[in-house]
Amino acid sequence: MKRIIVLLVVLMTLTSLVFAQGAAETAEKFPTQPIKLIVPWSAGGGTDAIARALAKSGEKHLGVPVIVENKPGGTGALGLGETIKAAADGYTLAILPVELSFLKDQGIYPFDFSNFTRIMNLNTDPSALTVKADAPWNTLAEFVAYAKANPGKIKIGHSGTGMLWHLAAASLSLNSNTQYVYVPFNGAADAIASVLGKNIDAVTVSGAEVSAQVRAGEMKILAVFGERRMDIFPNVPTAKEQGFDVVVNTFRGLGGPVGIPEDRVKILHDGFKAMMEEPEFIELISKMGLGIDYRSTADYYKLTDATAAALAPVLQSLLKIK
Repeated sequence: MKRIIVLLVVLMTLTSLVFAQGAAETAEKFPTQPIKLIVPWSAGGGTDAIARALAKSGEKHLGVPVIVENKPGGTGALGLGETIKAAADGYTLAILPVELSFLKDQGIYPFDFSNFTRIMNLNTDPSALTVKADAPWNTLAEFVAYAKANPGKIKIGHSGTGMLWHLAAASLSLNSNTQYVYVPFNGAADAIASVLGKNIDAVTVSGAEVSAQVRAGEMKILAVFGERRMDIFPNVPTAKEQGFDVVVNTFRGLGGPVGIPEDRVKILHDGFKAMMEEPEFIELISKMGLGIDYRSTADYYKLTDATAAALAPVLQSLLKIK
């Protein structure tokens, strides 16, 4: 009996060691199957372009293909909702939009950044206050001075009520104690066209979205609402440089369902960071006028939390959300 017991103990020990070794090998081998990268918008936009540019070198840096899937609908809610419901194994990821900072408060999203494992930031683009080239203002100070002297006269267009570029205009209003008429459009292109047609006075959309018109001499940017100047328009000062503490950026990050193991987060972070450093990725994104902005996992969490906190008072004043 004693010999049998000893043999059983030895067998159990060996079995546990085999299982432990197998588990360790599985963890080390991650990933072993293609990674799905969900884009919660239609193909052809900036988010889609970033995802596909990354995916080109996905197999090179992770050893498996990165497959982009567009899941548009519900202002991004459809694709993001699918991501949340996926297994937290690191094989289903998504490009997370800035809208997760504020659309839950408006009842548009049933979730926010806290419902995702945040891996890293990929891109940041600041809002740019842009007017027609022959507008009477050449600086943000002149624009604000006119607004104070003529409250409610200036019409500022944006790409949708309650969306980020609407909040950018409202942030300027709060910071400078000025009043504007906000005019929503179905996207930035329509708002820009309205400025060119002199139906409205200005737009607060990204610098990339007005780059073609600015380069053609049809429009001019009075201020960039970013922490630093844009690479594509290095001569345009930020609002902060002009004495106005207004910083409103759109950003895109990488994340997945809550609960992805830390070791897998690290592997995914390192792999996608290497993809961002590929010359082809840098060239493609830069040509589009999009800002490459890598931030580590910890810094990405700080960015998302800080953005939600900064936009809360803007939403309260603009949409009366409590």
